[in-house]
Amino acid sequence: MEKKLGLGSLTALVIGSMIGAGVFSLPQNMAAVASPAAVMIGWAITGVGMIFLALSFQHLAQLKPEIESGVFGYAQAGFGDFIGFCSAWGYWLSAMLANVSYLVIVFSTLGIMFDQPDMILFGAGNTRLSVIGSSVLLWLVHALVLRGVQTAALINLVTTCAKLVPLFLFIVCAMMAFQWDTFVLDFTGLHFGAEHDLVSQVKSTMLITVWVFIGIEGAVVVSSRAKNRKDIGRATILGLLTALTIYVFVTLLSMGVISTEELATYQNPSMAQVLTEILGPWGKYIISCGLLVSVCGAFLSWTVLASEAPFLGAKDNMFPKSYARQNKAGSPVKALLLTNGCIQVSLIFVMYAGSTYDTLLAIASEMILVPYFLVGAYTLKLAIETKDRGSLLVVGICASLYGLWLLYASGLNYLLLSALLYLPGLYFYIQAKREQQTKPFVGKELTAASMLTVAAALAAGMMWQGML
Repeated sequence: MEKKLGLGSLTALVIGSMIGAGVFSLPQNMAAVASPAAVMIGWAITGVGMIFLALSFQHLAQLKPEIESGVFGYAQAGFGDFIGFCSAWGYWLSAMLANVSYLVIVFSTLGIMFDQPDMILFGAGNTRLSVIGSSVLLWLVHALVLRGVQTAALINLVTTCAKLVPLFLFIVCAMMAFQWDTFVLDFTGLHFGAEHDLVSQVKSTMLITVWVFIGIEGAVVVSSRAKNRKDIGRATILGLLTALTIYVFVTLLSMGVISTEELATYQNPSMAQVLTEILGPWGKYIISCGLLVSVCGAFLSWTVLASEAPFLGAKDNMFPKSYARQNKAGSPVKALLLTNGCIQVSLIFVMYAGSTYDTLLAIASEMILVPYFLVGAYTLKLAIETKDRGSLLVVGICASLYGLWLLYASGLNYLLLSALLYLPGLYFYIQAKREQQTKPFVGKELTAASMLTVAAALAAGMMWQGML
């Protein structure tokens, strides 16, 4: 009999899913695009937006206990099978690419620790040796998850506790080294130039801030495995507040230790270099070891979350039925194989294309925006249908507005690119509908599929023009 997850394991899953590689690169990532003033505004918008998104998850978990497929289950319930599938596909693709980025940053960190100018072993995580090492780690985790989600969740609980130690150490050291004059030296970012005013800087922070919060829905995605459904909302809120506090301290304190302009030039994981400035050479090794533990834990969490998307989608008739197959330990065998097989192919592509962590970050962040927006939109729709003019309506409006802001802030180019990545998923949706002997696209779904195809064609055309 499959064991259920309690509040501790669910909260650790949320924190472990969110706090991965991103936090260790936040100082440089933020300093490269925004001033301290813009970063503070960006975190305020993101913090409020994510709180409303978390409250949406909490309300929906209580009001719709029959929906056990989380993010994409809400999209399906509110807007039909095709939109539900697009949400599931976007979520799965984001999770899969997040795992690729985790493997890349693991071996990039090993490169910082062991590479020499005359002997590059791991480089930026995209050398031949890095890909071989990543592949070995990938299939070891694959074997671990096949032993059962409960086993993976227990290991994640341990790694989550372990990763918080170097983060708290960094925060304490940065507080002691913080200089107010350094923090306000270029408070509004005059060095960026007139074309990057405060609003533009705030917009530039959005994909970065979304990236480090991806995983907020961790407890919702595995809601069918929870002991108590009330723990799902509690775990989501606890995980969010913990991560938000850490992110704000790490980013703003770093800008008070190193000037923003200099911080922007640091190599990632930039937190290691900031701590090196404070503690000396030991700082690099403390943060590098913390990152390795953190990313391996997050990789384990995301392997579980990514494989749940096709598995739950198959149970809700959005993926072919074969993806709902489980082994005796309750692990979704074919969904896990699809996920890790695609990660393996992506790793080979990373090696030949020379892709980096930052590239994968941007694409994975973009793919999650539509699923997040649909959660807010369904909350709003539910409030309208039930004529609830209280907290449900407020949460629905605010979560939907935040979702729209994210889509606007990400820019047209990334939106078109995401359409190109959504297109291959139609194969799985059409196969599922053929199994059910129903038409794949009916009414408004045909219009939506046509619009998606046109957007993908435009994206392909833009990419072709860019290569000429």
